[in-house]
Amino acid sequence: MSVGQEFTSHSSSGGPLVHCLYEPDTGSWQYICADPATGKCAIIDPVLDFDPAHARTSTESAEKLLGIVKQHGYDVQWILDTHPHADHLTAGRWLADCTGAPHVIGEKVTEIAKLWRDYYHLPDAFPVADDFDRLLPEGIDFSIGELGVKVLLSAGHTLGSVSYVVDDAAFVHDALMHVDVGTARADFPGGSTGEIWDLIQEILSLPENTRLFIGHDYGADKRERPACEATVAQHRTDNPHVGGNQSKEAFIKLREERDATLGLPDRVLFALQVNLRGGRLPPAEADGNSYFKIPANKF
Repeated sequence: MSVGQEFTSHSSSGGPLVHCLYEPDTGSWQYICADPATGKCAIIDPVLDFDPAHARTSTESAEKLLGIVKQHGYDVQWILDTHPHADHLTAGRWLADCTGAPHVIGEKVTEIAKLWRDYYHLPDAFPVADDFDRLLPEGIDFSIGELGVKVLLSAGHTLGSVSYVVDDAAFVHDALMHVDVGTARADFPGGSTGEIWDLIQEILSLPENTRLFIGHDYGADKRERPACEATVAQHRTDNPHVGGNQSKEAFIKLREERDATLGLPDRVLFALQVNLRGGRLPPAEADGNSYFKIPANKF
């Protein structure tokens, strides 16, 4: 993989330090959300590097995350995924094994697993409760050090996505793109354009200085570098899909027309059968190797 951008976002009101790391092969943002008072942190949406041409995984991105943790003397308290990603494999299990921190995700991922068992024709696969250390219901509160975290059900991009609101920072995954781009697609199985609109309105009702951290950025004509952070106030005003006086009806029309032009991500059929196992490869067969199962002519 190529080396990606890295920077740290500082709170102006006592909220978390957020280390932001870009993985350029999939356009993914990964985060370390740290409580500066205690040194406790959570790693959010980590990437397991994957070469689809050779079906080969590596842990370079995850090792970089651990390097930052070590550099700052952090204590990893949580490994958090916002949803089973379609465009990259999660390094959640690998990091949980390295750190001893629990790997968690929203509880509605069990419903996503039901859909994909059918797509893969694997009726006994993806025992989600066994493969994640904890499944989080909407509205539950937990903490990173002394910072409270609220889990917000974030259906729309997938039916089981969650966002994590940590003081003045919110990790909103693939609901929003960067403020100069718009919003994320809602056409994956279980997705809903109407639900993603409702979710975004809930996100934009947070205090206007809340820093919103997105899941992906693929660049924009007016920017030289990937970006991941903008405030609620900026999205309310400047986001071309949901800012200003945009109506729900106009948004749904725009989003559905745009989604109709999009193909599947090139890693999706690999990624879901790993991510629904909490980051584990398919079970090894008699020769000791794992094998992906890819449905032909199904999508």
